[in-house]
Amino acid sequence: MSELRTPACPDCNDVDRRAFLSTMGGAAAVAGLGTVLPATLRADDPAAKTAPPARQPKPAEAMIKELFAGLTDQQKRQVCYDWDHKQGNNQTPTRLRMFNAPIGTRIADGYTPAQRELCENIFKAITSGDEGYRLLSREGTWDGSRSFQACGAYIFGDPSGDRPFAWVFTGHHLTVRCDGNSEANAAFGGPMYYGHSPDGHSRRNAFHYQTRAVQTVFEALTEPQRRQAVVVGNPGEMEGSIRHRVQGFPGIRSGDLTAAQKQLIEGVMRNVLSPYRREDADEVMDLVRRNGGMDRVHLAFYKDREAEDGALWSYWRLEGPGFVWNYRVLPHVHTYVHIRGVAQS
Repeated sequence: MSELRTPACPDCNDVDRRAFLSTMGGAAAVAGLGTVLPATLRADDPAAKTAPPARQPKPAEAMIKELFAGLTDQQKRQVCYDWDHKQGNNQTPTRLRMFNAPIGTRIADGYTPAQRELCENIFKAITSGDEGYRLLSREGTWDGSRSFQACGAYIFGDPSGDRPFAWVFTGHHLTVRCDGNSEANAAFGGPMYYGHSPDGHSRRNAFHYQTRAVQTVFEALTEPQRRQAVVVGNPGEMEGSIRHRVQGFPGIRSGDLTAAQKQLIEGVMRNVLSPYRREDADEVMDLVRRNGGMDRVHLAFYKDREAEDGALWSYWRLEGPGFVWNYRVLPHVHTYVHIRGVAQS
């Protein structure tokens, strides 16, 4: 099987000093995919009773099995890897790392036209629908990748039976996956990454609504609360920045906020989960509950030491037991996410 090449980020020179590229980095999903009536028929219209049910879309996992079954041996050497594959001296399994570009053969070069369409349908199936697809594709631009086919889609393991597998999609400012819950006790099948080139405070950024939701929380804090929530420095973007801590979470604890402020934090959670399919969003919230609930999640706002006085904060971070959502706002958005279940003492 082919060896993975080191990804490159053409517009991320500002974070090279943090060794960004060496790292491993929806509640609003479509619900109830039942019978859909044509727009011209009312539910109480007699004709509606004879309308054929709409075809339900296949789940992503079923399409991954279909994709794998149709690959030639040559294609498998290009886009398939062992479940426990590791790259170079990095001891993290490749399927669990985060990348900023294709990590091997591009979709355009490794798949037939029909298979490319199937790959795009798999990607759509792990989003919350049209809006989720729009957000994760960055308005269909795929950010610096410029097209879906310039990204990469890879299969780790063997999806043809009951063995573990993962479908991993990588492109500029994006690593997402689907693994049919092969990776036990982990949301999204493992750590993931998303971002967009405009700065996070700009409306041109696809994820500006997330920045705005967090800003709303900041505006609702009292001055003493803000002093607790603001951290000088930055949390970094290395693998260590999304390792789970047992205690000592920075920022202000959700459980110490007022009821109204807690609702704003819950709104942030809905916003950050909104691009993803419902089962993934539900799994995140189930893990949060099992790890002690939202009251144990902290919110921190970071101001870089190099920033001028009065500058907007450059990071925000949700963190708690087994939970890290590390969002860099400036100079453009890089977001690293790692959510797992943890043993409760």
